Amino acid sequence: MTTELRSYYPEIEPFETGFLDVGDGHTLYWERFGTKGAKPAVFLHGGPGGATGPNNRRVFDADLYDVLMFDQRGCGKSTPHAGLEANTTWHLVADIERLRELMGVEQWLVFGGSWGSTLALAYAETHPTRVSELVLRGIYTVTKPELDWFYQFGVSEMHPDKWERFVAPIPEDERHEMMHAYHRRLTGSDKAVQLQCAKAWSTWEGETVTLLPDPAYSAHFGEDDFAIAFARLETHYFVNGGWLEDGQLLRDAYKLKDIPGVIVHGRYDMPCPAKYAWALHKAWPKAEFHLIEGAGHAYLEPGILDQLIRATDRFAGKL
Repeated sequence: MTTELRSYYPEIEPFETGFLDVGDGHTLYWERFGTKGAKPAVFLHGGPGGATGPNNRRVFDADLYDVLMFDQRGCGKSTPHAGLEANTTWHLVADIERLRELMGVEQWLVFGGSWGSTLALAYAETHPTRVSELVLRGIYTVTKPELDWFYQFGVSEMHPDKWERFVAPIPEDERHEMMHAYHRRLTGSDKAVQLQCAKAWSTWEGETVTLLPDPAYSAHFGEDDFAIAFARLETHYFVNGGWLEDGQLLRDAYKLKDIPGVIVHGRYDMPCPAKYAWALHKAWPKAEFHLIEGAGHAYLEPGILDQLIRATDRFAGKL
């Protein structure tokens, strides 16, 4: 007997939207969708420098959840676009608390994938009493080995054709430190070089996040405005190690011990090696762990999406 995979809920529009001035010159776009007063949740998007989108709303049962979703500093509809000043992991953790207070809830379910899982862990380990449950996908703890795997040597061996395009804008004598080489160009004054490098950086990720090629999905990564914010913010965060001590998120996972959770990770996730998801599972036994066969990194891959929706259903009391 086979179990039918769960897929997206119907499209839904937000019932409230707004902008929040968080200081430091930054204003965040936020929206709420679902049923006002239902189970509170917050959705944390990936990147850093990604943005929220309509399909992100569709992993929640709108009758059972009241979800706040926002574009993090410098990306999406938040301003200033691609701004790097006062933009660190800990600024974002503080922003999540401001948004919780804006929503007027004591606790909420925290949902995050990829960089969103990093941010969710940083937030939950800082404010564990504010988190009712955690739903995490594509675990990324931003250690040096993880960064090197994707941007220096590792995925390069799996995708040599795409890697060749990724390294093309960088002179050979700088390729021993790809993140720093890109960061210099993405923060430089030459706008043409900045855009060329942004598109190359962003496309490398867009073309390696799914197990099988998905041109429609990866095309978005090469769009000018998206690529500029995505590449500038990722290199800004990653050359600084996410302002985390190396291994900090796994080291402090004991702080999650009273929080129920679900970890969903693709077996063939290229950007985020599965060993870190496994290590989190071992450090946080209260969380369910689902290693999805035949899946890469993207949340829209069928086996991953199925488990994410099952998790939100269960925490809403539906299952």
